[in-house]
Formats: sequence, structure tokens, C-alpha cells
Amino acid sequence: MKEYSYKINGQPYKVNIQQIDDTNASVEVNGEVFQVELEKPVKAAAQTIVRPVISASKASHAHSSDLAGAIKSPLPGVILDIAVKVGDEVKMGQKVIVLEAMKMENVINADRDGKVIEIKVAKGDSVLEGVDLLVIG
Repeated sequence: MKEYSYKINGQPYKVNIQQIDDTNASVEVNGEVFQVELEKPVKAAAQTIVRPVISASKASHAHSSDLAGAIKSPLPGVILDIAVKVGDEVKMGQKVIVLEAMKMENVINADRDGKVIEIKVAKGDSVLEGVDLLVIG
């Protein structure tokens, strides 16, 4: 059984994935059990791949900080593309990340000139508003 903790809009959720069989899953959310029908059958190797939502309030130091130069997510969504890599020089206004939110692609631009010091998210990550995406120094 896998256990995850999430915080969505300030509301904490404790999620236990109890069982996954082909296209059905048994999931416990805050003590209430739900039977979930999956759109596609789960492949054996894919059962262990779960990307947690990265929350500004519950994230580890690696994902949330008050770092100078950190570009934060302006809204919750999924990282579709990372247009830069560590060490790249960027100019203010340059596209650095594409974030999908509400079925729309949102381009996140550099807010200053500098060098990409650290990328704190990966393609496919779900993020909440206020989470550090990358750091420009």
C-alpha cells in the first residue's frame, strides 16, 4: 500500500492506494474508501510511477523556498516543457517553462537576466501555486 499526503487549496488530504488491478483501483482519501475506474489498464511497471503534487506549503526544502532569483508557479498545473537547462544564460522575458493549467498552455518567462542555477521541477510534475520552478542567479 502506498501512502501520500497532499494539500490542495489549503485542505490536507491523506491518500492511500490500497490496490490496483488492471482498470480498477481501491483508494482511501482521508479515511473514506473509493473504487476508482482507470481509463487505461495499468502496466506492471507503471504501477510504481506516481508523481505527487508539489505543494508550496508541504514541499521539502528542495521544492519550496524564499530563494532570491526563484521563479514561482503563478497557478496550479502540470509542467509540459522546460525550455532551459542548468547553466543556460537567459534574458528577461525569455520562455523558460510551459505550464498546463485548465487545459491551456501558459508560458512562464524569465523575470530577470541571468544564469539558470537550478531547475526544481521535472516535465510531467504537478505543481501548486507558489512553488519554486527554477532559480536564476
